[in-house]
Amino acid sequence: MSIIQPSFDRSVVVRGSHAEVVGSPTAKVQLLADSSATGGALSTVRVTLAKDADGARPHRHDASAEMFYVLDGAVQVLSGSDIVTAERGDLLVVPPRMAHAFAAARGKSAELLIVITPGVERFEYFRKLTRIAAGQEPPETLRDVQDLYDTYFLSSPEWDTARR
Repeated sequence: MSIIQPSFDRSVVVRGSHAEVVGSPTAKVQLLADSSATGGALSTVRVTLAKDADGARPHRHDASAEMFYVLDGAVQVLSGSDIVTAERGDLLVVPPRMAHAFAAARGKSAELLIVITPGVERFEYFRKLTRIAAGQEPPETLRDVQDLYDTYFLSSPEWDTARR
């Protein structure tokens, strides 16, 4: 088995005060490090969800695992067909090809650090989501970029039931 080693020749330092923030009033995404900054090793964002706010609807990544670390509050996560509630200090890693989604747990807000590895260039994806939330682009345009961002949307009756 050959392992592809990421290639970057310096430490990556991102100052939170300089990181771009996108999203909606209820779901803010702080863009920390994209794949191009880490030589493909990872991509990472910090997500802040208001009380009861949705984060991401059910989807999968075919080539990357996704790690969720709860910095504060509580989050509901779809992991396959299971619904997991994670609280401050909890960590959840979703393997490639597994359906997942996330949202603030009922009655709670949440703050998460999300890392996807190997990295996928995704900052423009989050900007696109922001434009869609603002009504500047139709939601259907996400279908055209699923391969580009390794994000494939799914339906999940378990998630729908949990979020009612």
